[in-house]
Order: sequence, then structure tokens, then C-alpha cells
Amino acid sequence: MKRDLYAEVSARIVAELEAGAPPWVKPWSATPCGNTPCNAVSNRPYSGTNVVLLWMAQAEGYRTPRFLTFKQALDLGGHVRKGERGTAVYFVKQLEIREDTDDSSTRLIPMMRAYTVFNVDQCEGLPDSVIKAKPIRFRNPGTRDELADEFLRSTGADIREGHGEAFYVPSRDFISMPAFEAFKGADHFYSVAYHELVHWTGHGSRLDRDLKNRFGSKIYAAEELIAELGAAFLCAEFGFDGDLRHAGYIGHWIELLRADKRAFFTACSHASKAADYLRGLALAERPEAA
Repeated sequence: MKRDLYAEVSARIVAELEAGAPPWVKPWSATPCGNTPCNAVSNRPYSGTNVVLLWMAQAEGYRTPRFLTFKQALDLGGHVRKGERGTAVYFVKQLEIREDTDDSSTRLIPMMRAYTVFNVDQCEGLPDSVIKAKPIRFRNPGTRDELADEFLRSTGADIREGHGEAFYVPSRDFISMPAFEAFKGADHFYSVAYHELVHWTGHGSRLDRDLKNRFGSKIYAAEELIAELGAAFLCAEFGFDGDLRHAGYIGHWIELLRADKRAFFTACSHASKAADYLRGLALAERPEAA
């Protein structure tokens, strides 16, 4: 019987949510600048659903989120230790299908594929350059973070601090944020700011994120899931402890994922695009990028 990869992943995420532990909410401050899963050989970060799945693998206690395939370990002169179990990651491959017509036309069909990766801690004999994690960036959790503030400014978003509750107003295109002092600390402030920034990226003048046809009546729950995931990706990158912006939506997300086995993949894809869009704005603001 053919495996349903979408259903398998969706079931894993639902199980985590039912346990009350969204797998994208993590304490990142102990290892800032080293939380985004990447391929240990190419240093290319994983994206979308694979980020969350590899974070779940990190629960095994691996020191760094660096992964590679069995063959890559061998090519580097090392090997995966006997008995180690890998983690499945996924990609979509476009298959060209020939139509049954006279003009021999073809069409592309997206097909989900899986392959297995192993953490560098599961291997032996790898060179140090592959194992080494990024240096840790120290910060004061009770004060504003200069690097994070620079990132917020670089987006060009109209962020109005000290205006009561945290929310994004699409019709007026601005973000409202309570004053920094109203939060428990930097982790909570920036995680909320990132959440609202992800909402901001969906504006028609930016990513134009239209979920109506995809999610129908569940559009609000889907957008909140995208914002939660996007904020988690950025919190991990900057080393802020994750926070669940809307815990009350866990039940709605479970319902969404049970009804649509591809919903989590779609949400993660939109979240990655939002985070990449914001990173692109930050890079464009750097003097050397001019």
C-alpha cells in the first residue's frame, strides 16, 4: 500500500498539538544564532515543514541542528553510527506526465518525496568543519536587543509602540504594539512583534497572501498558524524563547489539520516565504547591499 506522506506528517503534528506542545515553540535563548536546521555539508537552511520536523528531532538532545544524509557522511570520510534512526524530511518533485492526446502535450504533477537525514551527533569520523556550530550571541533578556530592533526598522513597517494591544490593521497597514515595558521581557516582546510582522507581509502590496480559496471558512485559523510559524522561525534565528501568541487556536489548528492533510505544509510554506521576505528587506537595508 502506497504511503500517504502528507497524512503521516499531519498526524504527527496533530499528536503534538493534542499533547498541548506545539513543536515550533521552543526555548532558543540558550543557543542563539544556532537554531535553524541546516544541511551540514552545504550549510543551506531547511525550510517550511522540514524546519519543524527537524526541531522535533532536536528533542533527542543533539547539540546542534546540523543534518546530512547517510551518503554525505560517507563522502566526508565518516559514517552514521550503527543503530541510529534518521529523520524523514520532504520535498516536492515535479513529474512530467504525457497527456493522452494527439498533440502529445504534457503537464507537471507535484509529487511528495521523502529522504532521511541524520544529525551530526549521530555520526562518527566527520571533519570538525561540518560539526561546528555557529558562535553564541549573548544578550540581556530584560532589555531591548539592538540587532532585533535594527531588523524591525529595516522592514519599513509602521510599528506603533505604546498603543495598547498587539495587532495588525490591514486596512490602515500598521502594527500596534504595547510598550516594551508591558512585556515580561525581550523574548515576549520580539516574538509578538514577529507574529504581527508576518501578518504584515500578507498585505496586497507585499506577498498578497490570499487564503480564501485555499482554506475557506478556516482562513483566520490558517493565517494565525502562518503567523505563529513565521514568528517561530524568526525567534529561533535571533535566539528569543518561543511564545504561543494565541494558545486558544490549538483546537482550531487540530481541526484544520485533521480536515486537510496538506494544511500544515501550506502554512509552513507561507511562513517560510514571509520570513524570507522580511530577511530580504533587512539585507536590502545593509550599506554593503547597495
